[in-house]
Amino acid sequence: MSKPSDVRVLETELTFIPVATRMPLKFGAQTVTRAVCARARVRVQDRAGRTAEGWGETPLSVAWVWPSSLTWEEREKRLCDFTRTLAAEVATFSACGHPMELGDDFQRHRLHTLLAVHNSAWSEPMPHLAALVCHSLLDIAVFDAFATLLRRPVFETLGRDFLSRDLAHFLDGDSYFAGQTPADYLQPRQTRLPVWHLVGGLDPLEPSDLTGSEPDDGYPVLLRDWIRADGLDCLKIKLRGTDSEWDYERIVRVGTIAMEEGCHHLTADFNCTVTDPVYVCEILDRLSAEHPEIHRRTLYIEQPFPYDLEANRIDVRSVSSRKPLFLDESAHDWRFVRLGRELGWTGVALKTCKTLTGALLSLCWARANGMQLMVQDLTNPMLAQIPHVLLAAHAGTIMGVESNAMQFYPEASAPEARIHPGLYRRRGGVLDLSTLGPTGFGYRVAEIGRRLE
Repeated sequence: MSKPSDVRVLETELTFIPVATRMPLKFGAQTVTRAVCARARVRVQDRAGRTAEGWGETPLSVAWVWPSSLTWEEREKRLCDFTRTLAAEVATFSACGHPMELGDDFQRHRLHTLLAVHNSAWSEPMPHLAALVCHSLLDIAVFDAFATLLRRPVFETLGRDFLSRDLAHFLDGDSYFAGQTPADYLQPRQTRLPVWHLVGGLDPLEPSDLTGSEPDDGYPVLLRDWIRADGLDCLKIKLRGTDSEWDYERIVRVGTIAMEEGCHHLTADFNCTVTDPVYVCEILDRLSAEHPEIHRRTLYIEQPFPYDLEANRIDVRSVSSRKPLFLDESAHDWRFVRLGRELGWTGVALKTCKTLTGALLSLCWARANGMQLMVQDLTNPMLAQIPHVLLAAHAGTIMGVESNAMQFYPEASAPEARIHPGLYRRRGGVLDLSTLGPTGFGYRVAEIGRRLE
C-alpha cells in the first residue's frame, strides 16, 4: 500500500572533490595518497507535489573497493564514470516510495544490469562492491531529501508510518521479519560515541620510525601524540596478512604503547589478505601466551580472509572461537552476512558506503541472528562523515565508531568542522553529535557554505 509520504527522484547533480592525504595510508597491498569524494544533490517530490533536496557523499576508495593490477587512474576513472551513469539512471527511475524501497528496487532491478553493461566494454570487470559505493551517495541523498521533506531526522523515518513494506519483503520473504521494520532494530540516538583511531601500516609509532618526510602541519604524527592529543581509548591496527612475524610484532608494539598510554581497546584488521585461518589463530594464541593483557584488550578481528565469500567458503570457526570475527569487505549485503554466519563469522562491520539501504538491512538481519555490530570508516571527510556516524549512533555497536579522516586529510573538512567541531575533531576519545540539525541527516549545508566548483 502506498503512503502519502512516498517520493520519486526528480533530478540529480554530482560533484567530484579531490582530496590528498597528509601522510600515506597503507591499505592492504596498496598505499593511498589521494582520493576522490563524490557528492550528490538530489531533488525529490512526494505524492502531493511537495519537493525537497538532499545530499549524499562517499569517497570512491579505489584501494578498498577494487584491488587490482590495473592502474589507480584507470580504476578511479571507471568509478567516476559509473557514478555518473547511476546518477542519470536514478533521476529517470520511475519508482515512487520510501527511500529504502527505492534503494532496494534500484539495486535489485537496475544496478546489476548497469554494472554488466559497463563491464562488457572492459577486460577486467568492476566489482559489485565498487558499484555499491558508486550508488551509495545517491541512496544516502534520497534518505536526506525524504526526511527533510517530512521535517524529521532520517532515523525517525524507518517505521510503519512511512514504510509500505515490512522487513520480510526486503529479506526475501523470511516470515520471521513479517510486520517488522528497521525501527524495531535501532537504538535511541547516542549523542557521544567512543571513537577508534586507525594505526596504518606505515604510521610511525616511535621517534625511531620517523623518516624525515613527515608533515609539519600542526597535527600529530607519532601514535603517542595522537593518543594524548585526542584522548584516544580505541586503536585499530592495520596488518599485512602475509608476514606473520611483522603482524605479530606490530600488534605487540601498538599494544604496548596502548597500555602505557591508557588505551583499553584494540582491534586488528588484516584487509582480506589471509587465506588460512591457522595464520590468524597462531598470532592470537602466541599473543595470549606472551602478552595476555594485549590479547585481553583486543575486542575483535576484522576481515582477514578474501572478500568474495562465495568463491572462498572458508570455515572460520577456529578464529571466531578465539575472538569475535567481523565481516567487512565481504558484507556486501544481508545475503552475504547470512553466508558469513554459516561459515562461522560472528559480527558485521557496517558501512554507509555500501548504501544506507543495504547497511540497514544487514543490521536488522545480523541483530536478529545474534551477530555483533560495528560501524567502520572509509576515511570519510566532509559530508560523508555525518551519515556514517549517525548509523553508529543508532546501531548499538560493540564500541562506538571508527573515524580517521581527521588523521589523513583533516583540512578537507574545514568548512564542515566550523559548524560541527565535535564531529571532525576527536576530543576526550569521543565524537559529539550535538550540533546536528533536526531534519534529514542534520548536515546544515547552507551554514557550512562549502563552495563547489
